[in-house]
Amino acid sequence: MPTHNITLSHNSTSTNNNSPCPDYHLRLIQPADNPAIARVIRAVSAEHGLTADKGFAVADPILDSLYSVYSQPRSAYWVVEVAGEIVGGGGISPLAGGDKYTCELQKIYLSSVLRGQGVAKKIVLMSLEFARQQGYKRCYLETTAQLQAAIKLYEKLGFETIDAPLGNTGHGDCEIRMLKTW
Repeated sequence: MPTHNITLSHNSTSTNNNSPCPDYHLRLIQPADNPAIARVIRAVSAEHGLTADKGFAVADPILDSLYSVYSQPRSAYWVVEVAGEIVGGGGISPLAGGDKYTCELQKIYLSSVLRGQGVAKKIVLMSLEFARQQGYKRCYLETTAQLQAAIKLYEKLGFETIDAPLGNTGHGDCEIRMLKTW
């Protein structure tokens, strides 16, 4: 597994809610993090109306065992901690049903305390750097039009919308598909 662990402090004010950004720590997922990150993903999904019956990531059978998925070769998942509490995460993994050069950016979820602070951007950039180091040449993602801030971030980072899905993600209601090639 990669060894990217980062502690960041911010004295700036959030662009999202005018509150100070708390100090946070980005580190690789550990087995004990499974319940906490699953709770965050479920809570953030519910907040945005992304329900399990619609084929969103909240329905993934692996949600309660993310460590086992992201501890596999060519995969990584970072969790975000504030004061010892998991408040978000995101990562990269080979695209299911894809070729060996295509990875998927997966499960980028942040509690409201860190939105608008650049944390998601940091996770995506770390994920893309890891992907390059692993020999990937393309990064695919799926999202929904309900997550406009995420779509804008992905576009700023060079992802382009594509028409047809790639691989076999099982996320039937993720109608926005994006790809970045390097």
